[in-house]
Order: sequence, then structure tokens, then C-alpha cells
Amino acid sequence: MNQEIKSKIIEVCDAKIAAKGENVGLSFYAFFKNKNDNPELLMEVAQWWILEHKLDHFEKALKIKEMVKSIN
Repeated sequence: MNQEIKSKIIEVCDAKIAAKGENVGLSFYAFFKNKNDNPELLMEVAQWWILEHKLDHFEKALKIKEMVKSIN
């Protein structure tokens, strides 16, 4: 994942955690607009989420934030 999407994921996770607490869950769609304006990036994040890490549709924002922060 490029730095721009990693930063966006962390930003969205932080906002969700601040609004709803540390147990809030989200899906990978939370990082994208409702308009499919970047299908390649959407598929890249979906592949990371579903194929590489076998995550459920909804995961804890805190968990996703830590996973993304650990990506080199």
C-alpha cells in the first residue's frame, strides 16, 4: 500500500475511535468514497484485507490501525 492510503486508513481509524470508542468496527469500504473513483486502490486494499490477512468484513478500527502502522 502506498503512503497516501496508509495515512488515510490511520486517519479514518482515529476518527472512528474518537467518535465511538476503542471497540468500534469498520470495513475496508470506510476508507473510500461511495463513488468508485479508484477501483485499483480499492482492490489493493480489499486484497490486503481479505486475501492476505483473511479478516472479517468488519474488524476493530484499533486492530486495523496497528496492522497498517506495522507495514513497511
